[in-house]
Amino acid sequence: MGRLKGTKTLENLMKAFAGESQARNRYTFFASKAKKEGYVQMQEIFLETAANEKEHGEMFYKYIVASEAEDGGCVEVNIDAGYPVALSDSTYDNLIHAAEGENEEWAKLYPAFAAIAKLEGFDDIASTFIHVCVAEMAHETRYRKLAENIKEGRVFTRVSPTKWKCGNCGYIHEGDSAPQLCPACKHPQDYFELFVEAY
Repeated sequence: MGRLKGTKTLENLMKAFAGESQARNRYTFFASKAKKEGYVQMQEIFLETAANEKEHGEMFYKYIVASEAEDGGCVEVNIDAGYPVALSDSTYDNLIHAAEGENEEWAKLYPAFAAIAKLEGFDDIASTFIHVCVAEMAHETRYRKLAENIKEGRVFTRVSPTKWKCGNCGYIHEGDSAPQLCPACKHPQDYFELFVEAY
């Protein structure tokens, strides 16, 4: 890989690193709010996505380090960018804010960053931006589905019998709704989620 110094790609990598780092923190804040509102599964999804964002940020950061390592020490990258500040009093609103941020990354920012990287001869970086878009699109979809479940009152209820799993002890309940209290471990409904065997 060539040197990034003086390129637009270097600035874009730093913008992406900063954006992913901030998203990670926002999602940990959103996770706390979700738990307080009784959405333990959504808390876990926010934390899982925060971990994904950490990995994305680290990928972008490593490109900068690899390119600028021969200078030794620390390289300063100045960027001019705006970043969202959103922390609502509701998990529903936080899900919508998160979905909007994910959409901006995969639909606008990262494709543009990839195009610039390609023009500047950084094909590997361009490829990384494009592949990260796939994850960001999945994040947006998941957040929108979870928001819709809250809006429609379907977090702990379905129209037909389904299996619900207690996230604390693993108890499986079959019915239209998750039980108010787990009959096995006595944890509240907050800990139940749809039981899905994805293997």
